[in-house]
Amino acid sequence: MSKKGKVLVAMSGGIDSTVSALILHEQGYEVVGITMKTWDYAQAGGGKKETGCCNLDSFNDARQAAVEHGFPHYVLDIREEFGDFVINNFVEEYIAGRTPNPCVLCNTHIKWAALLKRANALNCDYIATGHYVKVREENNRQIISKAKDLTKDQSYVLWGLGQDCLSRSIYPLGDMLKTEVRQLAADMGYKELATKSESYEICFVPDNDYRGFLKRNVDGLEERVNGGDFVLADGTKVGKHKGYPFYTIGQRKGLELAMGKPVYVTNIIPETNTVVLGEVDELQKSEMTVQGINMIKYDTITPGMEAVTKIRYRDPGSSSILTPDGDLVKVTFDHAVNSIAPGQSAVFYEGDDVIGGGIIRR
Repeated sequence: MSKKGKVLVAMSGGIDSTVSALILHEQGYEVVGITMKTWDYAQAGGGKKETGCCNLDSFNDARQAAVEHGFPHYVLDIREEFGDFVINNFVEEYIAGRTPNPCVLCNTHIKWAALLKRANALNCDYIATGHYVKVREENNRQIISKAKDLTKDQSYVLWGLGQDCLSRSIYPLGDMLKTEVRQLAADMGYKELATKSESYEICFVPDNDYRGFLKRNVDGLEERVNGGDFVLADGTKVGKHKGYPFYTIGQRKGLELAMGKPVYVTNIIPETNTVVLGEVDELQKSEMTVQGINMIKYDTITPGMEAVTKIRYRDPGSSSILTPDGDLVKVTFDHAVNSIAPGQSAVFYEGDDVIGGGIIRR
């Protein structure tokens, strides 16, 4: 038994998780690799893919790395639990006129829960992933903070993790740049992996066409929603659309509508199958409400707490004031922000530390 302990490492077959496992192995941990099958590409219509997770090539890459370095590797099929929760929520959110973030939901409710469950069964002390994020203990709390490589930082997608998960999690890449990870992979003999392109698609939408996914997975959806009205804020009808679930707040391209000026989706009203359009200034909002709050750095949000709030993954964040309101948090921005989309995650930061996060309600 290793003095450092036994760690279950989630291995997708990609460079980040592979390097994470090998770093921990070299550091003296007793490593067990596990690859989670969340989705069947053939079922999604995507066929065999060279990049991404959940395909045979990725499984083989992960297993090969484990074999070469002498630690065990398992494949865990969680398609049923993944599909019931993540995919159903994905569909339901679009049907409700919102824009979901399935990766956040999967991390929070599926992958880490599955990892902890199997870690316990295999008598592992820790779990580890290849996410670019840091975790430290302070004031008896596990605190998530941004990675050294801000271009790869993934703290935004991990806001929903509980203290129990974080207390047993290791993130070997938090203090590394992506260029350093690629060089390390090459130095370890994985030159092909070091130059392998990465996939940023949703795993169960391999062609990156969520509209097609909805059409294939919701019986009669296209027939039910096709032909709704495009309207302006004052209710003036300006055209017909293909169905409200196929549009998102802030969308400009693909409207197939000649207005003589740029217009954007500013609101979606599922009850009437209506998509509201407006000019760019109509996307600007100074307030929003967030629900489903999970606290990371502190136990609670105090009235008037200052934070930098991110409303999407690539958002640099905006200065704001947080005000608790029962189970909700009201966010008031110092300056109006663009394209707040209900269903997306809002994550609150204090410097590099994650205060907490939730789901944008309105």
